[in-house]
Amino acid sequence: MLTGALLVLAPLFLGFAIALSNRRLMTVIHYTVEALVYFILALLGLGLGQMDGLLDQLGTMAAQVAGLVMVLLVANMVGLWLFHRWQPMSTGEEAGQERPSYRRLFLAGLKPLLAVVAGALAGYFLLPQLPLVDDVATWALMLLLFFIGLQLRNAGLSLRKLLMNRQGLGIALAMALSSLLAGLLLIPWLDVPWHQSLALASGFGWYSLSGIVIGDALGPAWGGVAFLNDVLREIIALAIIPLVIGARPAMAIGYGGATAMDFTLPVIRSSGGLACVPVAIASGFLLSFLSPVLMGIFLALG
Repeated sequence: MLTGALLVLAPLFLGFAIALSNRRLMTVIHYTVEALVYFILALLGLGLGQMDGLLDQLGTMAAQVAGLVMVLLVANMVGLWLFHRWQPMSTGEEAGQERPSYRRLFLAGLKPLLAVVAGALAGYFLLPQLPLVDDVATWALMLLLFFIGLQLRNAGLSLRKLLMNRQGLGIALAMALSSLLAGLLLIPWLDVPWHQSLALASGFGWYSLSGIVIGDALGPAWGGVAFLNDVLREIIALAIIPLVIGARPAMAIGYGGATAMDFTLPVIRSSGGLACVPVAIASGFLLSFLSPVLMGIFLALG
């Protein structure tokens, strides 16, 4: 298990070690990453659709997802609120900013769900058992992590400046520690060993990673639970960021998890002002690195 975890993590750090300057190549990588995400999610759905006793397990999966979402939401909000009380942050919100179309953002947030549903329907009704699905998904994930490492390195972000952003670092640590505490509290509800519960709590909103990594280690049912937990985090974040960022920016930025540096960043920018952007990028960047590391470590303990 440890070897498998290292194989998944290595491409991310390898990609981050490579500096590129070709803008056209970076554009190709951007669209390749987007295509790989939906391909991986469709494979996750395919594994779910071909799982024995899927219909019998849907109720249990729904209860597990609900427990994860609610306990993580409460724990994260409390942890981030405490950090805000300790290190208050001013948003410097700017008047007259153009607000994003939240309808468009919510519809975009539903696309990952549609990819998984399409894969599940194809696996359940159309396709025969495909023995190499897990291997293909693992290699696709490794390629995705390599490209994401390239994007992080070549996005004009200074690792030193990101690590020295006290607000971003503090928010990321508060988010990670409160999530791990929630994972421990969820052990009786999920009825799994402590290290598996902590792995499930370490996705931080990165659904394309958590769904496949957890599914590969614990089976497609748990992969589906991990995916739904993290994609619902993203959708909830889109709803709460505009409501709380003015008074509690750390809570709004932190709950977005790894998505604070990409998908939820436009909402953070428009709702909280320009001052929130470097904090959100730093927090999302650090959580993007912590998520695969923590999941790999916890799953390797099994």
